[in-house]
This record gives sequence, structure tokens and C-alpha cells, in this order.
Amino acid sequence: MGLLEGKVAIVTGAGRGIGREHALLLAREGAKVIVNDLGGSNAGEGADAGPAREVVQEIIAAGGQAEANSDNVAEWMGAYDLVQHAIDEFGGLDIVINNAGILRDGFVASLDEAQWDSVISVHLKGHFAVLRHAAEYWKNESKAGRPVKASVINTTSPSGTYLPNAGQANYGAAKAGIAALTQVAALELERYGVRVNCIAPIARTRLTLATPGMGAIFAAEVPEGEFDAFHPSNIAEVVTYLVSDDCTFTGKVLAVQGGAISLLEGWHTAETIASDVAWNAHELGDQLKGWA
Repeated sequence: MGLLEGKVAIVTGAGRGIGREHALLLAREGAKVIVNDLGGSNAGEGADAGPAREVVQEIIAAGGQAEANSDNVAEWMGAYDLVQHAIDEFGGLDIVINNAGILRDGFVASLDEAQWDSVISVHLKGHFAVLRHAAEYWKNESKAGRPVKASVINTTSPSGTYLPNAGQANYGAAKAGIAALTQVAALELERYGVRVNCIAPIARTRLTLATPGMGAIFAAEVPEGEFDAFHPSNIAEVVTYLVSDDCTFTGKVLAVQGGAISLLEGWHTAETIASDVAWNAHELGDQLKGWA
């Protein structure tokens, strides 16, 4: 028996990279998988159903169950149709892994509206839209007296949590929002039997190979027989545990790279100054000079 025997899962952005590894491993562990991918470029342009179909073929050839899906998670009804596809095809939904993403990098002074809107839409809205429709299904199941034991994994990034990257204001903002969304959703959905956690993965993908200043690191060859710390399968193993019934925690954000897993915690108070009278702008310079 696999860790996920009998469960139904959706994985977005599952045609390549980390998402592909998620889908393959979930299926090997017994889950029925909806493999969602538009098959577009790094910038989200174009469409190709081929990658999602190829992953499905791999799963079926290995004896698993899967269906390809090309709904656009950045569109409200696309996300609804994706969730409904899982319910209609496999009779329910137990796991959502929000992984789909694009890059349209640019510096703040030159970033245009389309670059901003597209990245926020695919990442932040795409995560929320799928989560929202899945949450409605689980809420209704719970209220109807049918026990729910579901799990959501959202995908943030070091760029949106602890390692800001110049040229990625849109991406970093979306990823930071995803981490916050995870913690709010965990508080709200626990009553319905749903856990919501988040990962900040570091792995070799089309997006990381295209990240300024990072591509060469990820592209470096790994000597035969040595552990490949950047292989996306490392991330899939962690996520498979997180969505299994063996995992009990919720609302956590985990950085995952190779053989390292770190628990990330959000904004915290580093220093405080206090006054018993109203602040005076002329005097604050002396009081805050140590913070520069």
C-alpha cells in the first residue's frame, strides 16, 4: 500500500519540472492524479497539451491512474473546471498541489503592467482560485456529514520569503502573498478537515535556469554517482509526505533543497523604540540611526 492509496490529487504545472515529479510520485504512492498544465513558455505564452499528456502516459504505463487537464488556473472558471474535473473523473478530491508558475522578470523602474499582472495572476490568483473552489467542495462535504481528510500544498519561493532577488518584484510579491495565503487558509480550513502547508523549493527547473545570476549554479553538471541536490525529485518526496495522513501539522512554510528542510517563520519584531509622548520627526533620526 502506498502512502496515498485511494486519494485523488490535483497537481498544477505538472507537465515539467517539480510539478511533473510531484505527479509521478503521487501516482506511484497510489493517488489518482489530475495532471494540469497549459504547456506554455516560461513567460506563460502559448500552449501545448503534450507535456501533461506525456506525464499521464508515464503514470498509466507504470500502472497508475491519471488524467490530463489544460484548464487555466489564472482564470476563475478555469480553476473551477479543474477542481470539478477531479471530482467528476475520480469521485472526489483529497489533495491539491498548487505549483504552476511563470516568470516575466524586470526591474521596478521598467516593469510594465502586463509583466506585473500576468505573474500575479498565474501565481497568486492561480493559487487562490484553485484553493477556493477546492475549499468550497470540502466545506460542503464536511457540512453534509462526510468526513474530510484533505491537504493543500502551495508553492512559494526563497525570492518571496528570505532571499529577495533583484528583477523579480512581481514574482517575489506573488510568492510572499502565497506564503501569507497559506497561513490564513490553514486557520480557516482546519475546521473542515483540511491541512494547508507551503514549500519554498530550490531545484533545477526551466524557471530557475532562467533566473538572473542563478542559472549557471543550477546548470552545473553533477558527477555520476553523487547526490544531485538540485534534482526536482527531492522536492516531490517531501511534498508526498506532507500530503499524506502521516503528516499532521498545518500552516507551515518549509524551505526544501536537496537534503535540507528548513522551517520558515514570517515577519517578527527585531527591535522596538517606545515613547510616552507623540513622536517628533525632527528627533526620530537620532532614535532610529542604529537601524540604518
